[in-house]
Amino acid sequence: MRVNEPAILKDLIARLPPGSKPASFKLVDHLYSIIFGEAKTDSRVRSLSLAYWNLLRIGRSRKFADMLDAFESHLQLTVAEHARRRVFVHAGVVGWKDRAILIPGLSHSGKTTLVERLIRAGATYYSDEYAVLDERGLVHPYARPLGMRSAESNSKRLRPEEIGAEVGSKPLRVGLVISTRYKDEARWRPRRLTRGKGVLELMANTVSARSRPELALAVLPRAVESATILKGVRGEAREIVDSILD
Repeated sequence: MRVNEPAILKDLIARLPPGSKPASFKLVDHLYSIIFGEAKTDSRVRSLSLAYWNLLRIGRSRKFADMLDAFESHLQLTVAEHARRRVFVHAGVVGWKDRAILIPGLSHSGKTTLVERLIRAGATYYSDEYAVLDERGLVHPYARPLGMRSAESNSKRLRPEEIGAEVGSKPLRVGLVISTRYKDEARWRPRRLTRGKGVLELMANTVSARSRPELALAVLPRAVESATILKGVRGEAREIVDSILD
């Protein structure tokens, strides 16, 4: 990363993926450039903040917070796309009785809400955004703050410690995959899927499915080889938590 204003580095570092560490290299694979536009106190005009990935502009906004969101989202996808020995699946993840529960789904599918309810019920927090799978099919923590959305579509970052959640630290074998989406007043009556269909559900939410399908196709069957796979619409998250944990 490079910036035009050193004071914003702390804000950018806070948005790095979990487990990030500083390193020094003469050559880098990807370069992010953040240009901070400071507000003018004697004018109604607020200058733009800009974000670039290599030579491509990925964001522009008069609100620096929006720029941070754009930077974080793009960086996470870049890491997920180019990770050499990990498969990143868009999914919420919790641990329960030494097994991982995966809830695959893209943004706005309701997975964060369901994860939040599960950890309030005693499950261990692993992620609300990515299931990170190694070559053995084990799930590793990606414990970023939960991105909670309100009815007004405003986003709030909630640290799991704020709601007394335990954060996972060890890789887990997948025990349950739940493919679901919210539907108003729906009843939770899931059907059980075969292992092959379970792989397809995860593949549809895998970041590198198109660029490096061979790794995903090797890892995903291992991930679900001993898992129960359920699919169905649901109503409110709180109504199905007990059923999931049972």
